[in-house]
Amino acid sequence: MDEDRKPSKEFYRTQPTNGFSVKVAENLYLTDAYNDSIYNRIGRQDLKSNRYRYSDVPYYVMKKYVEDTYGERLNILTNDFLYSRIGANYTTYNPLEKFPKNKIVPTEEDNYYRYQTVQGYVHDMGAAMQGGVGGHAGLFSNANDVAKIMQMYLQNGYYGGTKFFDSGTVKKFNTCYFCDKNVRRGVGFDKPQLEHSGSTCGCVSGKSFGHSGFTGTYTWADPEEEIVYVFLSNRTYPTASNTLLVKSG
Repeated sequence: MDEDRKPSKEFYRTQPTNGFSVKVAENLYLTDAYNDSIYNRIGRQDLKSNRYRYSDVPYYVMKKYVEDTYGERLNILTNDFLYSRIGANYTTYNPLEKFPKNKIVPTEEDNYYRYQTVQGYVHDMGAAMQGGVGGHAGLFSNANDVAKIMQMYLQNGYYGGTKFFDSGTVKKFNTCYFCDKNVRRGVGFDKPQLEHSGSTCGCVSGKSFGHSGFTGTYTWADPEEEIVYVFLSNRTYPTASNTLLVKSG
């Protein structure tokens, strides 16, 4: 950002030009070189203490590993491997490439970075700076598609007669490895709270799993009760400081 807290002309253009093709939002394009800068900065950081921290950094790294391994962007890989095969036809990165804007709910009236209504572009700034395709953010979907994906996990990696993941892989991700250290989360999946308040109502089994998103999305599944729950909202609209949803819990 420049001295006026606006996107710096050193890094951004209002139209796509040579070397500036990363579309962050409407009429805002980031320099192509910035993606390498993100990973260089991650690589230079020293590890802090071993205290538990909620962080997206591992998913930046995982995305790069997967893309480098398969030689393809994450949005293509995930669609070909899972979304198209499972019938999750509304689950996608960069939804404006597939759907009209009026089919996509707005996310925020951004007055600090993109200075426009964020609609059809990922809300997370780091994912936006990666062209809308992040290992940690960027997916758009609807409740029916999310339910299909969660049902697949509920069925240990199977859906519609097709095996997408080994049951052992699902189990590894759905294990609370540090419950004894008062850290409830699995790998990627959130798990039920260990104390009186937290990620769920406290009325689900220890085998249940899910995730909540910053923008107001939430899904949970319980294998014991064979229940899948999906709640989607745009909590951050018109502003990310909106805490009504959290307080209503």
